[in-house]
This record gives sequence, C-alpha cells and structure tokens, in this order.
Amino acid sequence: MRVIAGEARGRRLLAPRGLATRPTSARVRESIFSRLESKISIAGRSVLDLFAGSGALGIEALSRGADRAVFVDDSKMAAAAIRRNLVALDLTTRSQVIAQDARRALVQLHRRAERFDLIFVDAPYDAHASAGALRAMGELDLIASGGWVAVEMSRRETPPEIPLLEKVSIATLGDHRVAIYRRTESAPL
Repeated sequence: MRVIAGEARGRRLLAPRGLATRPTSARVRESIFSRLESKISIAGRSVLDLFAGSGALGIEALSRGADRAVFVDDSKMAAAAIRRNLVALDLTTRSQVIAQDARRALVQLHRRAERFDLIFVDAPYDAHASAGALRAMGELDLIASGGWVAVEMSRRETPPEIPLLEKVSIATLGDHRVAIYRRTESAPL
C-alpha cells in the first residue's frame, strides 16, 4: 500500500496485521480523492480519519496539503501502525492519533471544540456503524460549516440520510460504496 499523490507520493504505508483491519485500496482512495478534489482543494483542511485502520485516508489528505489530521481507531495495533506511518513520512507535527472507541473519541473532540473541514468514515462493514458515526458527528457539531464527509461502506449498505448533510456523490466500486456528503453552509447541525 502506497500514498497516491502529493508530498509523500509513492511512499509505503504499513497496515496493522490480522484480519480486523481492511485497508482502503488504492483504487477506492483514488476515487474518493478524485471526487473530493473535483469540488474542493484538500490544501489547508483540518481532517478527521475515523475508524482509521492504517491511516491511509488521513495520510493521503496530509500528503495532498491538509494542515492537520486526527486519526481515531480503537485498535492498539492500528494506532501503532498509524504512528509508525506518520513517523516514517515525517507527518507527526501535523497529526494526532487517538486510540479509543469512536464514540468516546468524538465526545473528547467535541469537548476540545474541534471542528473538521473533511472527515473520512470507514467503519467496519459488519457493524453498519456509518450512520451512527455521522449522526454523532452532527450532534456533537464536529463538521465545520461547508465541511465534507466521505463514507466508505459495503456495497450492500444504503448511504444513510442525515439531516443537514447533503449527499453529493455516491459510487459503487467492486464491494465498496463511497458516499460523499457536504454540510450545508447556513444551517447548524
């Protein structure tokens, strides 16, 4: 697995061992970033990579110029892999890794008054946790006005309807479905 574009282009990423983590393939990552970059610039964005696994999505955003990224995964092995990737790519000063349950991490980020311009959600497919994560981010006001959310899910899942998040794009790529949402500018979540 390698970074696709930007300052770290071509550099290798480590993935946590075992079957618990499903790294996002280069094809799916390229599709996500192609869809996003046709609408926005990644440069200067504040990014949250939720259910981060190897951190590939957040690292790709940092490589493409995002200002900072917060990575959340409840697996200690995943968090260790993300930290190793960030050190190897010299991205530690622009990032933070939180090794805890997604809901608790979101509450912690809310307490710190964090808001993100770009959020990646790649919840375990068998848990169907994407909708719950999106609702929690909205309730906790973690999505900046005009912010974007990219959700990777099983192709068997229907992209959830979330109040005040507009579905901008839905694509099916093999076994994956990618939904891109945008928070409406004027309405608070």
